[in-house]
Amino acid sequence: MSISIRLLQANELATADRIFRLAFGTFVGLPEPSQFAGDAAYIQHRWQTDPNAAFVAEVDGKIIGSNLVVNWGSFGYFGPLSVHPDFWQQKVGQKLVEPAIACFTEWQTQLAGLFTFATSPKHHALYQKFGFNLRFLTPILGKSVQPSQVIPPGMRYSQLTEDKRAEFLKASYQLTDAIYEGLDLTREIQTVNQQALGDTVLFWDDIGLAGFAVCHYGAGTEAGSDTCFVKFGAVQSGTGAGERFEQLLDLCEHLAVTQGMSKLLAGINTSRDEAYRRAIARGYRSEVIGVAMHRPNEPGYNRPDVFAIDDWR
Repeated sequence: MSISIRLLQANELATADRIFRLAFGTFVGLPEPSQFAGDAAYIQHRWQTDPNAAFVAEVDGKIIGSNLVVNWGSFGYFGPLSVHPDFWQQKVGQKLVEPAIACFTEWQTQLAGLFTFATSPKHHALYQKFGFNLRFLTPILGKSVQPSQVIPPGMRYSQLTEDKRAEFLKASYQLTDAIYEGLDLTREIQTVNQQALGDTVLFWDDIGLAGFAVCHYGAGTEAGSDTCFVKFGAVQSGTGAGERFEQLLDLCEHLAVTQGMSKLLAGINTSRDEAYRRAIARGYRSEVIGVAMHRPNEPGYNRPDVFAIDDWR
């Protein structure tokens, strides 16, 4: 069998999406595998963000899998990586990891990561071949949100003037760069706004930008119906970081309510133990538990002093 790897094309997005759902739904044992992830979506908007970092595997002119690579400055990750079940155990996944590694090399990525099944030695072994190392668990935490106050003006990126947006983007980079040198969420913030996937909430205090969170909400996004999903969020480290983190969670919950959503999802790597404990104390509970893998075997921003939310699925 001759497997070729090439860039995903616009007219193939639906096919890649079907294979993604079938593959993951089959692996986790759903009665109807094609219903995996419901009306949440991953592939189309990631392709729109960077079509040169979206790849498919092809056999005899037929697409059998895909992988998408995400660039957050000095950090990058890939996924979802999916292979049609008819082609499992034939090294297709390995072929799809290779262009992701090439992207990291081209981008001069300092730390690469991925989220995978915590209990799947098969997946661990695949990624270990490429130098990825098992690190801490990453629970995806969920919470039902209750009616609460709406977000005050000036705390949503979509409502800022162009000058204020530029000011915020500069400050957001300064915040993430302090957490991990070169970490940059600018593209993620702009993608969510430009593609109408959700919004970014933010708040300031006497130190400057205190925190922000990039959120998806609703069908056709990574959240799905009736859900607000925190793609990435962080607050300034140091004295008062725990309290700032709880303020950020408040904002995310207010955003969910404002948008008519009843549920909030947020991933917190357990190496950030204080952030994780504070979320649990607020009623968040694990819905999915994966494991973060790093290349090289360094903590990056998965450290106890960091108060951040993210999800590398």
